[in-house]
Amino acid sequence: MASSTTTAAQFSASARNRSLSAVSYLIDGARRWGCLDWVAPDAYARVRLDSAVGAAIAAAYVAAPVRDPRADAAYAAFRRETMRQYDYLVGRREFGGLGVRVQVVDVDPYADAVDMIEDVAHRELKVFATASAGNPHPFLTDAENDRFRAVHDAFGHAAIGRGFDGDGEEAAWLKHSGMYSSLARRALTTETRGQSCTMLLHLRGEAFAEQKAVLLPSVFADPRSVRLAGRTTRTRSR
Repeated sequence: MASSTTTAAQFSASARNRSLSAVSYLIDGARRWGCLDWVAPDAYARVRLDSAVGAAIAAAYVAAPVRDPRADAAYAAFRRETMRQYDYLVGRREFGGLGVRVQVVDVDPYADAVDMIEDVAHRELKVFATASAGNPHPFLTDAENDRFRAVHDAFGHAAIGRGFDGDGEEAAWLKHSGMYSSLARRALTTETRGQSCTMLLHLRGEAFAEQKAVLLPSVFADPRSVRLAGRTTRTRSR
C-alpha cells in the first residue's frame, strides 16, 4: 500500500463513486506474462477485505522488526521479478513490451485511482517518488521501490479496475500475486497486504505504514485467505 502511489487520505476516501474499468492491454499483458488468476477474471470485483484477517495482518506487521535477514531470499527474488515486470511494462511494443511511459514525480500525482487508470489507459503512469515520501525501504533502493510502485499500480490495480480503498488493495494484491513466484510472493504480501492493512486498521488511514523487509506468517500469502462477496476464494495450485 505505501508501496503504491496512494496517499493516506486517498486510501481512506478512495471512493469517489466514479466508475473504474480494467485496462484491456494490461489484462492481455498479464496473461502473456503468465499471470495465474486465482479467481475468475470477473470475480476481482467481488474481493472484500475481511476485517478479522486484515486486523491479524496489521498486528503481525506492526510487531515485526524493520528488517529480518531471514526475509532476504524472498526479497531478492521479489526484486529480480519486479525489475523484469518493469522492463516488460515500459518496453517498446514492437519488441513485445507494453510501451508504458513511467514518470517518477516529487508530488503525489493522482487524486484517486480513476485518474491513475485513465493515465494508464493512455500508456502513461506517474509514481510518487520514494525519495520524496520520507519513508525509505530497508532492502530496496529508492529507484527499485519506485519501479515496484509502477508495476503494482499497473498489474495490480489497473489490470482489474480496482481502487485504493481496502477492498481494492486486497483485490490488487490477489491479482498481482499471480505474477510472482511463491518465494517472491511472501515479500509482495508484506509490501502490499501488510502495509495496506496496517494503514487502514492500525493507523486508521492517517499515515503510511513504516516500510519493512520481513516475512509475515505464510498464511497471509495464501490467496485462499481472501474473501469474495458471497463465498470464499478457491484457488488453483501453482
